[in-house]
Amino acid sequence: MSKKSIVVSNVLEEHENPIAELVQVACSFDSEIILESENRRINAKSIMGIMAFNPTDGMSLDIVTEGADEQEALVAIEKFLVCE
Repeated sequence: MSKKSIVVSNVLEEHENPIAELVQVACSFDSEIILESENRRINAKSIMGIMAFNPTDGMSLDIVTEGADEQEALVAIEKFLVCE
């Protein structure tokens, strides 16, 4: 299992449809990908979950990945959510 705490930044500026695009990125990995914030845990591969979670600029969250490609998944999700 891999875990990293991040602060979401510039998602709306960098992505035209951030919710759908985030799910596409997550679904490209075999690992389980969970986003956690304030006692909420959602599967990053679930479009309905991402819509309810609604990661927005300034939001602190943890990315938790587990599986064969967990490190690559963690890096990809972090890059998507932290647009510098």
